[in-house]
Amino acid sequence: MSSFIQVPPQGQKITVNADMSLNVPSMPIIPFIEGDGTGRDVTPVMIRVVDAAVAKAYGGARQIQWMEVFAGEKAIALYGEHLGLPAETLAALKDYLVSIKGPLTTPVGGGIRSLNVTLRQELDMYVCQRPVRYFSGVPSPLKEPEKTNMVIFRENSEDIYAGIEFEAESEGAQKLIQFLTIEMGQKLRFPVTSGIGIKPVSREGTERLVRKAIQYAIDHNKPSVTVVHKGNIMKYTEGAFRDWAYALAQTEFGAVLIDHGPWCQLQNPKTGAFIVVKDVIADAFMQQILMRPAEYAVVATLNLNGDYLSDALAAQVGGIGIAPGANLSDSVACFEATHGTSPKYAGKDYVNPGSLILSAEMMLRHMGWSEAADLIISAMENAVASKRVTYDFARLMEGATQVSCSGFGQEMIDQM
Repeated sequence: MSSFIQVPPQGQKITVNADMSLNVPSMPIIPFIEGDGTGRDVTPVMIRVVDAAVAKAYGGARQIQWMEVFAGEKAIALYGEHLGLPAETLAALKDYLVSIKGPLTTPVGGGIRSLNVTLRQELDMYVCQRPVRYFSGVPSPLKEPEKTNMVIFRENSEDIYAGIEFEAESEGAQKLIQFLTIEMGQKLRFPVTSGIGIKPVSREGTERLVRKAIQYAIDHNKPSVTVVHKGNIMKYTEGAFRDWAYALAQTEFGAVLIDHGPWCQLQNPKTGAFIVVKDVIADAFMQQILMRPAEYAVVATLNLNGDYLSDALAAQVGGIGIAPGANLSDSVACFEATHGTSPKYAGKDYVNPGSLILSAEMMLRHMGWSEAADLIISAMENAVASKRVTYDFARLMEGATQVSCSGFGQEMIDQM
């Protein structure tokens, strides 16, 4: 297979230490996937904004060396049919440790259910981290959107992402239904026409996710970690997720029961403040994020719950168009736009680039370049305050001036 990746001659790789901390050179090579659809619009804008922030923060002493790698439609055009995620792209993302990608669509007939899911599984990026915060002036359906400020830790490798499913009336479904009804004594309402899905949830998968969530609360001085689950119904998967989470908090972080439990608390070794570990059933949590969002800071949940909750919370603070995200393993991190490809707007310089720009802000902070990350946050705040915004905000903001995708990026640069 031909290689289409051009390695920048001046940059260096980010490396990882034994304790999983990063060694970031002054000119790190960062792989990026442009993405499909509006990826061609938002990715170049993100790069310009990040480069401006880095230049402003460090006066030329640091500079990102961008390296394009390929996935989705662009990869198929280069590598051939059914190669929407080439092996050399996966190898580069793993080797260079820190990367960023625009939105991807799964090619029809490509044999891969989802390129995003495949990326996460192949690189064992078991955490989907989604911070949710409000920028003053952004249109929101809530009266007090500023009270919504939390970080979702969504499990990325189990639950529905394990993908064990059998189509209704298929041979696999019939065999499994026969085993369940005859060998296991289970009853199905409509056994002949039922599709069957298996939902694996493991102790190891739970522990590594919850460990990340609690450590984040410690590192960022957050007051609580909430385990969101549907364990009242799915007792041996989501219920076990809850129980294993509490057990980990106690055995690894020294949490002690509050009253008679199961809520518990641990003392932050860095600040001395207490961190409460608690749980909420998923449907109740959907109500409470509207009515009492200030009570939640860090959230740990399984895959399907996290999918719903992340987008619902994004809607509370302005929509998925400015919702950032990251996929994390113990060493590899891929930051991403959380919205879709919106092909009808592709190439029109129209959509909001905020999701990918704020994902890049997460990336800079992950690299330890907090000064540049802070510049991006303040530039976003000031750009929104100026009311020079893309169509999705302009139509809901009185007195706003609509600007293009690249125009909003330039507004952010001007505000630095």
